[in-house]
Parts: sequence; C-alpha cells; structure tokens
Amino acid sequence: MEEYSASVHAALPVHVAVIMDGNGRWAAGRGLPRSEGHRQGAKVFRQICEYGADRGIGYLTFYAFSTENWSRPQEEIASIMALFRDYLQEARERREENEARGFRLRFIGDRSALPADIVSLVETCERESLHQTRTTVNLAVNYGSRLEIVASVRRIAERVARGELKPSDITPADIEQGLYTAGQPDPDLIIRPSGENRLSNFLLWQAAYSEFWFSDVLWPDFTPAHFDMALADFAQRKRRFGGIEAVQKNI
Repeated sequence: MEEYSASVHAALPVHVAVIMDGNGRWAAGRGLPRSEGHRQGAKVFRQICEYGADRGIGYLTFYAFSTENWSRPQEEIASIMALFRDYLQEARERREENEARGFRLRFIGDRSALPADIVSLVETCERESLHQTRTTVNLAVNYGSRLEIVASVRRIAERVARGELKPSDITPADIEQGLYTAGQPDPDLIIRPSGENRLSNFLLWQAAYSEFWFSDVLWPDFTPAHFDMALADFAQRKRRFGGIEAVQKNI
C-alpha cells in the first residue's frame, strides 16, 4: 500500500469523523470471539486519535456505539462497555500526557442508558480537559443522529410553547444549537472503513456538505497510512457547498 507523507497535503480538514466498523468481521475471520475484534479496534482508535491530532486535525469524532447497537448479544455489549470503561480510566491515568497533546475529550450521545460509573467517568474526563484547545476528541456512545435531531426539535417546540420563539423565526441555527456538537464545525471529512458505504444514523444533520472516504479495510486493520490516504484524497476535492466555484472552508 502506498504511504503518504505530510508534505502531500495542501489542505487539511478541520474536522474528521470516523465510523469505526468491522471489528466483529475482523474477529470472525480469525476464529476469535467478537470481543477480541472490539479490543483490537480500541487500540486502533487510540492510535488514530493520537495520529490525527499530531497531523493537526482540530476536531476528531469517532462513532463507537450506536443507539441500535443495544440489540446485539448482551455478552458483546458488556465487552464494549468494559472497553469504554477501561478507556475512560486510562484517560484519567494519562491525564498529563493528554494535556501535553492538548486533547479536549467530549462524549456525544444519550448517557441515560449508560452505567452510572461510566457516566461519572465521562463527566470527570470532560471536566478535567475542558481547558484544552488543540484537538477536541468526540466519542459517540449510545449515539443516534435521528434522536439527536428530535431532541433538538423538542427543545425548540418548548421554546415556542413558552412564547419565546415564533415558528416563523426558527432557523437552522436553532436546530444546531440543540445538537451534541453545538459550537463545533461540521465534519469536513467522514471516513468509513469495512466496505460499507452508508452513514448508519451518524451525524445526519452535520454531514450535509461533508466529503466521504470509503475503504474495504476493516477497522482493526486501519493504520495511519490509511488515514493519510483519506487526507490526501480530501486535499484533491473541490468543495462547492452548493455553489459553482470551489470553496475551501477549511483553510
């Protein structure tokens, strides 16, 4: 596989989102339990997260667990939650290292269904990294974009009911303010490995003008070289945002 150096990229995306997919198939192909695929996928997540930050990406969003994933076998769900718990505890243990990298940790999704100890760790990690500004890392857990949009619309409906807002005055900005990613730029680039070519209920509103990069490689086999390939491809795109002339919003 061809490797790309940093000098190749004329324009880096500000925000890269990644759908981490293929852990189960990776494990099945090796005769291993699905939990081993998730374990390897977690290692790759850490590697790509650090590499993306080192490349100068300001926002990194990783799709880890969707609202639909609760339908999976309980044993698999338990292993994913255990990995999430391990990551949060490790993040606290590596607080000084993460601060040196400038990581701000954010967790997007519905926390109400998560174990109480995980919610507590999430809140602690967010609070302790609040002052960091170099790279914001969003981890989407129990995330579903349709429900995210519905929740935002409900907040707007409540404002209308209280007489604070007229229906005729509602703007896209009002919806954006109620999303988990409020205050962040929309993803410039969405990467999906594993051979699937769909969004799977991920950042539906935010992806309106995102560029996509698909690959057949399974997530546990994803490497910094693959990440660089996606960045190099992005640098060649002509982004028009509905207009005629190419517009480069990310530089």
